[in-house]
Amino acid sequence: MKNRKKVRIYSGFERFWHWAQAGLVLFMAFTGFEIHGSYSFLGFRDAVHYHNIAAYLLIVLVIFAIFWHFTTGEWRQYVPTTEHIGAQLDYYVFGIFRNAPHPTKKTVLSKLNPLQKLTYFALKVFLFPATLVSGLLYMYYRHPGSGTIESISIKSLNAIAIGHTVCAYALAAFLITHLYLITTGETVTSNLKAMLTGYEELEEPEEAQKTGK
Repeated sequence: MKNRKKVRIYSGFERFWHWAQAGLVLFMAFTGFEIHGSYSFLGFRDAVHYHNIAAYLLIVLVIFAIFWHFTTGEWRQYVPTTEHIGAQLDYYVFGIFRNAPHPTKKTVLSKLNPLQKLTYFALKVFLFPATLVSGLLYMYYRHPGSGTIESISIKSLNAIAIGHTVCAYALAAFLITHLYLITTGETVTSNLKAMLTGYEELEEPEEAQKTGK
C-alpha cells in the first residue's frame, strides 16, 4: 500500500477566488435568465441592476486573480499538454466505471490532469473574456457623453446578444460538468473537501518513501 500524506494544495486566496467566482457566475446566470424572460423573481429592472453589479464584482475578482496567478507562478498550472490526454479521456469514458486507477497523479506543482488543463485554459483565455467583453459591449452600447447619448459603432446588438447568450450557456454547461467531475477524485468528496479546507491526501513520491521523509 502506497504512503499517503495530507498536503496543503490550495491556498486561502485560491479557495476564496474559486468560491467567489462560482457564486458570482451562478448569480449572473440566475439574473441573466430572468432578463431573458425565462421566469420572474426579482423583476426585469432589478435583475438587470444586480446582474450588472455582479459583472463589475467579477471583473474586479478576475483582475486580482490574474495578478495572483502571475506573481505566484500558478499560471503554469493551466498550460495545456497532450501528454496522457488519451489515457485521461479513456478514464473518464470507461475506466472510472470499472474502478480503474487515475492515469495521472495530482501534486502541488501539478494539480490538474491534461483534460482539466485544456478545459481551464480555454475557459480563462477564450470563454471568460468573450463573456465579459460581449456583456460590456451590450451594457455600454449606448452611454452618456458630453450631454448626449453616444453609441458604439455597431449596426446591431443582435450578434452581441446572441454571443453573450451562447457564452452563458457554455458556462452553464461547464458548471454542470464540473459538479460531476468533482466527484471523480480518490473518493466522491475528496476534491470538494480539498477546495474547502485547502488540504488533500496525496501519494508520497517514491523517492520520499524510500528515504522515509
